Amino acid sequence: MLSRFTDHPASVNETYLQHLGSAFGFGGSMLVGALACFLHGLFPWLCLSRGSDTIRTLHHRMVTHRVVHPDPASRTTAVAAGD
Repeated sequence: MLSRFTDHPASVNETYLQHLGSAFGFGGSMLVGALACFLHGLFPWLCLSRGSDTIRTLHHRMVTHRVVHPDPASRTTAVAAGD
């Protein structure tokens, strides 16, 4: 059961707590970006680029910190689809 908490973080070269911090950081950024998109929808003069800036920033963070695995079977579908 413990391996469920450690296998995936280890596959991306992180401890459980490092992975938790990264995931919460990404999630928080996505929440702020989503809120900006909703505000922009209601008030088109607000948050003109915040949503797209958030996407670009998160993509850059994820791609520049990606760990390439020697075993392609160890990669998840979501990561493989993002290549």
